[in-house]
Amino acid sequence: MVRHWTPADIPDLNGLTALITGANSGIGYRTAQVLAEHGARVLLAGRRPDSLADAARRLRTDVPGARSETVELDLGDLTAVREAAAPLAAGETLDLLINNAGVMDVPERRLTRDGLELTVGTNHLGHFALTAHLMPALRRSSAARVVTVSALAAAWRSGDLDDLMSERGYRPMSAYAKSKRANVVFTQELARRLAGSTHRAVAVHPGSAVTNLQRHTSTSRTGRLLVALASRTLMGSADGAAWPSLYAATHPAVASGSYLGPAGRDQTSGAPKAVRLPAGADDPELGAWLWQESERLTNVTFPVPQT
Repeated sequence: MVRHWTPADIPDLNGLTALITGANSGIGYRTAQVLAEHGARVLLAGRRPDSLADAARRLRTDVPGARSETVELDLGDLTAVREAAAPLAAGETLDLLINNAGVMDVPERRLTRDGLELTVGTNHLGHFALTAHLMPALRRSSAARVVTVSALAAAWRSGDLDDLMSERGYRPMSAYAKSKRANVVFTQELARRLAGSTHRAVAVHPGSAVTNLQRHTSTSRTGRLLVALASRTLMGSADGAAWPSLYAATHPAVASGSYLGPAGRDQTSGAPKAVRLPAGADDPELGAWLWQESERLTNVTFPVPQT
């Protein structure tokens, strides 16, 4: 890995199309902005049409001549996910899918429209279903990449995937840790199923950054303490926090199945590099179980043949 890589090293991306979830703000917007600066056509995906329209206006100002479109997408509604993906799957070629959106520290156990625990339902299962529905568009690319944004919380012991839907007990940050570990386990399994192809699945974590992800944290003691500490010592801007996603999406040396994060102290900031997987995240049995459970919970069959 190139330790001192920066976005200035990104090659010309003209001719490539990227879809970024949660692209209206924070890390997602910065990721879309940099990809557009290097010539990619960017599809800004998000839940609120007004926020997406504002993001598109900002992008046209920040990157004159940027080629961008908006995709209304609610990851907490599996019907909406399918409907958003359908026109892209029908005829588009998608080169980069960046599964970036997420929720964190939801104060009490809430359910998605489909009856799934909200945090895992949004952060993992919504992206699982979206990736599945977009697979025809990804297959049209000669070398598509699926980049899924996890978090440092993926390594927490409270992120064990047992009781995935938090039915036996709910703690906000445990649900978040489960969702972020599921992102990594999903990526490892997807990489195994893509083996032998030119497509790649890569997971990243952004370190720590102040973004809209923290919007629920004022309601729980754990969340308040985390944000207070992070805002003093850890959290940087969405600019640097987007680097692992950008590196994973564009650097030719990134291998399928990689897990990338910041190289700095405690992996909170710095140039992107390969980092240690959360314990057990590369277990094929766990990956196969999560894949099967995700298909069951979403009622989506993922069209990736196992090699």
